[in-house]
Amino acid sequence: MTTNEERYTHGHHESVLRSHTWRTVDNSAAYLVPHLSPGLSLLDVGAGPGTITVDFAARLAPGSVVGIDASSEIVAQATALAESQDLDNVRFETADVYALPYPDESFDIVHAHQVLQHLGDPVSALREMKRVAKPGGLLAVRDVDYRGTIWAPENPGLDHWMTVYQLVARGNGGEPDAGRHLKGWAREAGLTDIQSSASVWCFASDEERIWWGDSWATRVLESRFYSDALEKQAATDLELQAIARAWTSWRDAPDGWLAMPHGELLARV
Repeated sequence: MTTNEERYTHGHHESVLRSHTWRTVDNSAAYLVPHLSPGLSLLDVGAGPGTITVDFAARLAPGSVVGIDASSEIVAQATALAESQDLDNVRFETADVYALPYPDESFDIVHAHQVLQHLGDPVSALREMKRVAKPGGLLAVRDVDYRGTIWAPENPGLDHWMTVYQLVARGNGGEPDAGRHLKGWAREAGLTDIQSSASVWCFASDEERIWWGDSWATRVLESRFYSDALEKQAATDLELQAIARAWTSWRDAPDGWLAMPHGELLARV
């Protein structure tokens, strides 16, 4: 079961989904690509709007793919995406990662992208993911390490954003620097055949800066992040407005550049 303190930091505001629907296997699960082949079954934990999931389904057909999320609203959106692409080997369901509604040894691959960072007990989640993986199957997880994010040019407003984000995410029961902890969590969950890696999202071109900067400038003031920051006294309204302006300033800087590192883990069950 989830902890009382656990709460999804980002929520499902349009500015958040704008980012989530950009995700594909190539930009968010490339480390898993060499292990994908038609006919394999896959469970996608925390599938969100489903863009990575349907990508998996196209690559693994005729293998079956199941995407789960805690939000029934997001599950409905992901289902509509699958229907629009005429995929008959994928379905989406509402489910709890701590109590997956599937028998032991059900899937060849169990995948989670940007999920463990939001959980109060990531080790228990990994144990449950391990339970539903077939012997010889794979657990594949990837999570950002927020504290490792770097940007140019220097921007005190983004320094403050990082401080506030850490406070809000931890106040919601999560671990915003999850990427660096994946290997330790997997070992604690009883996994032993582990491969660890890392990759980076980089936003540097004018188009990328506009997309990412606008997304965060909006998130800071309009998504759940704003109300959580006020509720937890991590920032005032004026401070959050200043952070939003800092994102706009970074967006408009010709030499603007930002990189977000991610930890990756493959564990053979």
